[in-house]
Amino acid sequence: MTILDNITAHKAIEVAAAKAEISIKDLEKSDFFLRKTNSLVVNLLSENSTGIIAEHKRKSPSKGVINREANYNQFSVEEITQGYAQAGAACLSVLTDFEFFGGTKEDLLKARTANPTIPILRKDFMIDEYQIYEAKAWGADVILLICACLSPTQIKDFSKKAHDLGMEVLLEIHDQEELDRSPLENVDIIGVNNRNLKNFAENNVNASLSLADKIPENIIKISESCISQPETINLLKLAGYKGFLIGEIFMKDNNPGTKLAEFIAKI
Repeated sequence: MTILDNITAHKAIEVAAAKAEISIKDLEKSDFFLRKTNSLVVNLLSENSTGIIAEHKRKSPSKGVINREANYNQFSVEEITQGYAQAGAACLSVLTDFEFFGGTKEDLLKARTANPTIPILRKDFMIDEYQIYEAKAWGADVILLICACLSPTQIKDFSKKAHDLGMEVLLEIHDQEELDRSPLENVDIIGVNNRNLKNFAENNVNASLSLADKIPENIIKISESCISQPETINLLKLAGYKGFLIGEIFMKDNNPGTKLAEFIAKI
């Protein structure tokens, strides 16, 4: 089994347990469920947008714990995400997968409460419509659909459900085959993950550069992962990318918000 297979198998167990504990009707009663969402599309197309989707992430399957020295009790989720927003992030990405990435539902809830006006992406492995209701109830504005672990029918159904609930959809692909088999009618943004999720290999933005002119012009495109230098942002902008999902280089620092501000100053 690949790493992605292991993640999705575990996710199925998690979702089944969540469904048994909290119904969709209960999720719909959440304080955040009826709130008007913030648009990532609008932010990315804004003339002065940095385009940076700054991520709160504690660990990953490929790197383990990102910063063993950081005192994340000193800098809480609220402080880290507020630091990102104040530095000029166009969006916050918050991991909610615990087993493989160290994220939690509470991280998203805290980030939403602390940052009411900036778009927030729920970063997780969405394999069930139930998780879309969770995302809405927890305060997300955007959901991530990962093509590598979804069928075309799931992409179509999940993206429509997200739109029905007032959220935007970021579809993540890695290669031409994934792009070609994806229904795009309810997709707002396509993200090219420069790292292959089946083995978490690769450490460059070649995937983004090779797919830049293959993505339909009417869909915003962003580049994800393997971005650590401001110069890379400028290269990707020339290729037509409007957004850049980055987390690791900021979370490695003991003050991620300050690190983001320094990064933006160099773009």
